[in-house]
Order: sequence, then C-alpha cells, then structure tokens
Amino acid sequence: MKKIGILLLAFTGLFWASSCNDEFMDRVPENSISDGAVWKTPNDLQLYVNNFYNREDLLLYDNSAGGSCNIGIYTIDRDNGSDTEIPRDYNTHMNGQTTLPATGGGWARGDWAALRDINHFFANYQKATGDEAEINRYVGEALFFRAIFYYAKLRRFGDVPWYDQLLNPDDVEELNKPRDSRKVVVENLMADLDKAVAYLPSRGAGAAWDGRVNKEAAMVLQARIALYEGTWEKYHAGTNFGVSGSDGSAFIKKAADVTDALIALGTCALDNVGAENGYQNVFNKESYGGSKEVLFWRQYNASLGITNGWSDFSTYGALTGLSKSMVESYLCTDGKPIEGNSLYQGDATLLDVVANRDPRLNQTIYVNDGQHQQLHSSQPNSIFVYPSFAENDKLCVTGYQLYKGHIPSLNLDGSRNQNAMIYFRYAEALLINAEAKAELGTITQADLDNTINKLRNRVGMPSMTLADVNSWSGNYTKEFPALSNIINEIRRERKVELAAEGFRVDDIFRWAAAGILIKGYQPKGAKLAQWQGTLTPDPTQAFKDAVAGLTEDADGYIFPYANQQAVAATGYNFDVNRDYLRPLPTDQLVLNPKLAPNNPGW
Repeated sequence: MKKIGILLLAFTGLFWASSCNDEFMDRVPENSISDGAVWKTPNDLQLYVNNFYNREDLLLYDNSAGGSCNIGIYTIDRDNGSDTEIPRDYNTHMNGQTTLPATGGGWARGDWAALRDINHFFANYQKATGDEAEINRYVGEALFFRAIFYYAKLRRFGDVPWYDQLLNPDDVEELNKPRDSRKVVVENLMADLDKAVAYLPSRGAGAAWDGRVNKEAAMVLQARIALYEGTWEKYHAGTNFGVSGSDGSAFIKKAADVTDALIALGTCALDNVGAENGYQNVFNKESYGGSKEVLFWRQYNASLGITNGWSDFSTYGALTGLSKSMVESYLCTDGKPIEGNSLYQGDATLLDVVANRDPRLNQTIYVNDGQHQQLHSSQPNSIFVYPSFAENDKLCVTGYQLYKGHIPSLNLDGSRNQNAMIYFRYAEALLINAEAKAELGTITQADLDNTINKLRNRVGMPSMTLADVNSWSGNYTKEFPALSNIINEIRRERKVELAAEGFRVDDIFRWAAAGILIKGYQPKGAKLAQWQGTLTPDPTQAFKDAVAGLTEDADGYIFPYANQQAVAATGYNFDVNRDYLRPLPTDQLVLNPKLAPNNPGW
C-alpha cells in the first residue's frame, strides 16, 4: 500500500453532490467506471476509499506553494483568529463581522460532496466478497472519514441533518427533513467510531507505517469529538447554544474511557523523551515512519512532485506570530507561573523571555541564542538573529516568530519541501484524558502522572501535583477565574503542548470562553524597544525601516492592529449570543423551511 502523500485517485471521475435541499445527495455518481465493475473484492474497496485520503475537505493537504503563507497545521490557529497566534490582519469573524450569506456559507452543493461519496461506499461495499477482516478494515476507514466530515459540520453549524445512507431522488421526506440535534449527531458518530475502532488494525508496537488509518488514530478522533461535544454541552448549558436535557457528562466520560483504553493498548508513546530539543524535534520531520507518537500523518515526495512550500514561509514569519498572552502562559522551570516568580527574567528581550522557562517555549519560537537555524546550513547567515519584519509578503507579525514545525530547506525558491503533515499524535490523547477526568471531578495524582507529567517529563519540567496546584493563590492569575485551579492548569498545559497546532479556537468555543478570551481582546506581541536603536550585528536598512513602521502600545508591546480601527480602540467585538456558530444560508431555509430556525442570533 502506498503512503498517504502519494496515494492515487482510483477513479477518473469524482462524484458530485447537491446541497441538503438542492436535490441534496440524490444524484447518481458520475463515474467513468460502472459500479458493477468496482465492488467485487477488498482491493476494489481499498481503491475507492483511497479517494478520501486525497480530499482536502476531509484531510488538510495544502501542498500549494502559492501566496497563502501556510505552514501545514501550524497556521490554522492564525487563520481561525485565535488569541494565541496573530495574523497580519484581524479575523473578521472574531470581530463580529460575519454576515448572513444568501448562498454557500459551507452549505453549498460541493460542501456535501464528501458525504455523498462516503455513503455511496456504504450502499455498495457489501457486494464485495473476500476476507472479512480486510473488508471490515475499509469499512472502518470509511466510518472514520464520515466522522471527520460530520465533525467539521458540527463545529461550524451545530445541528445538522444526519445521513448514513445513500439517498435517491424520490426520498423526498429524508431530503427535506429538519436538522438533527447536535447530540444525536455525536451519538451517531460515537457508534460509527466504536465500529471503526473494532474494525481497524492496530498500528502495533513495531508495525511499519502503511499510510492508512489505524485503530489508534480512530480512538484519538473519537475522544476528540466526545470531549468537544461534552464540554460544549457543559459550558453552553442554559444558553441558546446548549442542548436541552443534556449536561455533556456522558460524552466527557466517553472521552476519558476511550483514552484510558488507548493508553492501556501500549502501542503508543511519546517521542524524544529526555532528548535535547525533544519537543521541537517532534515537528520537524519529513517522515514519521518510526514514530510511536505520531499516529497518522501525510508524507510528501519531491521525486513524485508532491511537495509543499512551508519552509519558505516558516523561515520568514508566514504572516503570523505568537501573541504576548501565549508566551506568558509558559511556566517557569520550577513549574510555577511567571507572576511574582523570581525565576522570571521579564520580557525585555527574546533571551529574557525564554530564560528559566518551560523549554517548550524556546522550541516553539525563534530566539537569537545562536541555536535556532533559520536557513539551510549551506547558506550564509543561516542562524536566526532578528524577526523577519522586513519580509512584507511573509513577515513576522508580533516579534515572537514561530519556529515550531520549521525545517531549514535547500529548496526554498522552488518550494520543493517535504515537511510531513501531522494529523493525530498521542500527546493529544494524554491531554484529553486529563481534561476529561478533571471535568468529571475524578482526576487523581495517578492520572496526572499518566498524562500531563509524561508530557512534562519529555522536556524536563517538574511534575504537576494536585496538592501543589490546588494551593496556588496570591499572585496566581487564572485564565478562567470561575473554574478550579486544576482545570485551569490542565487547560494551560493543553495550550502550551498544542501551541499553533490548530486546536485553540475550537477549545475557546467549546469552553464558551470567547467572552473571556476574545471579546475586547487586543492582540499584542513582544517588546518593540529591543529592535530599536543601535543593534549588534547591524541589521539591514530594510529591517530598520520595517521596525520604524511598527506601532507599540503604552507599555511598549507591538500592537499589530493599532491602525486597524475596527479593533484598535476596544478590541474584538465578538458577539457571544451569535458568533459561536455560523449561519445557514438563506436560500437553504427557503428550499427547506424545516431547517429553520437559523442558528442563534441569525
């Protein structure tokens, strides 16, 4: 079996689908190969399912070298408008500027095409004969991808119509039914993923990577969805976004149980424990064939012309930067926050910022310590000295330039990079387990030792202890003041470990925390003064001009949006009564009035 990055599409014609109410899912697949010829053997099923691996509406692919400034997963938080990773221009949705679309909006014909293709598989796979375990494997893969599809729709719209079978043009009632409750959708996804986990083969303790979905990846996806929905229902309870009659606890327990089972399998582990730069070296690989932590990933291959341009952008800032609030979240090396901590050296310079701090900070941002390689070693001035303020088309926004995921490349001009794309890693499962048990109120020191403290042990940080964390007071400032110390600290650990991996906005939304973290938020960066005046080595004139054009706030921190009036004065204008979900387009509500009402606030 070929690796994911080089899987070929099995059919010359991809399938078309209609929107939910524009003849939704009722057209015969347009395929140059007749159905009767492709549903005979397990190999036929494999060839069909291969299509799902190469759909960017299911799995992020992003191998374009165009002007998008994407770095695989590491710019998702930027694009989604998180409080931790800042784009050059503010996120309009976070500022309450999303408008009600007449059409499209994530509900158009093409937005449902993947589900049509997946359900076409389920309508036909039983025609194949052969080894039952092999057939079940591809059933498990199709179930996995249906969960991927619906999870995206759930996060965007909440309630959506659930379809697990192929519809025909005369299925009028089903085509025009109301939306199903988000709780019902997730219950169906849990049932699907229970089967997927049972059907999919384990990666095994030493199994070679074959490029396909495995049991362990399906378990992480299941736990991810369960925790998302469980905490959404818990923290949105009593609001228009809540689920009547459900507090989310059953889903949260499911997340804990699934990750308990994954841990007990013994087939996964963290990579690079105790190794120098062990955290950074999780993210700078072209292949994870030997990794016990990275459970599912995409491989690129320059010899086959399957490449990306990420190193070009990660070298020069990628039109992003970590925020001041993100950097301040990293603990000191004694395992305590920076507030009132004598170990904290302040933030006057990048070197001060990372001194005596969680090593993951130094391995996430570029620092002028002579150790952060920016360009390939064969090129002059390959070591980082100054943030890339002067690279206008791919600059660093905040001074805290993202280093995580960077691989210095010889092929920057041609953008023929082979950085692997990580989809699921074991560290997330450990974080899910700890958070779920903290939310349930059952977490023990043994749980922390089995999860959070394994992550800390990789980088040499002190262990988290319940007694210590619960005793914190005084200078201790909680990001979520109404919640317990332990929930705050597990959320902090998630924020740090998964920094710039695309989880932050989903976390803010499921925690119903936009009122705390987004509403009124004015993103800031590093201290500007460190790059003003006489510097050694002497920077280019372009750098000096770029620094002169930056704006700082009253305390001297880079204020990227000082001249963007929509957020400059009062910060983001997120509407907590509306903006947690996107609206359905008006044409769909006309075509099928049963979809009404639209999402809250729309």
